[in-house]
Amino acid sequence: MAAKRTGARSKRSQPTSEWLQPMQARSEPPLSRERIVATAVELLDAQGVDGLTMRRLADRLSSGVMSLYWHVDNKEDVFDLALDSVLEYRGPPQMVESQDWRGEVVHMLEDWRASMLRHPWSASLLPRRALGPNMLSRLELLSKTLSGAGVADADLNVAIWSLWNYVMGATITRASFDLSDDDRVAAQQRLTRLSERYPTIERSRLLLDNDWDGAFRKGLGFLLDGLSPG
Repeated sequence: MAAKRTGARSKRSQPTSEWLQPMQARSEPPLSRERIVATAVELLDAQGVDGLTMRRLADRLSSGVMSLYWHVDNKEDVFDLALDSVLEYRGPPQMVESQDWRGEVVHMLEDWRASMLRHPWSASLLPRRALGPNMLSRLELLSKTLSGAGVADADLNVAIWSLWNYVMGATITRASFDLSDDDRVAAQQRLTRLSERYPTIERSRLLLDNDWDGAFRKGLGFLLDGLSPG
């Protein structure tokens, strides 16, 4: 009888196929600063700055609020980290020594604008959170490029702030300008009726021009013309 019981016990302990095992819920990935930041970016993209709270962030992470504080100090810390994460700059696909300083600057600033347009909330956070490593790396590279192109040290800060203001203004305007095509046409028709009062902007068809990317690049060219040495 003992031998028979041992055999039965051995048969029950044999492993069965993976596909015959009962379904088990998979656990969430372990909480980390990187995962918190990535989830915060998703939440900010969906609900904006006012929509990010530590409770909502914890809920998205299937975590308790207090668990977040093992990795970040507070909500302001989350804002800092999320903003800097979306401003990382990897440079052109092939970074080579180039004499085309204007091309390098255009690429840097177009990438900066595109990064913020992908995450519109970033423009409202950046003015008081510009000390993250990714943003500082951008500014250092921009300063180095302009200095190498011949911009004098005495003019470098003015050049940097002028370009900063241009990028920020262009980004905020584009992100907040939400007129539909029908609204644009209606606005232009109103300008046409008032053409005696506003002849120049009516003639230029200002409100129908939606070439945002082209306008950004051309305007940037105007600025860089003023920075060109000689």
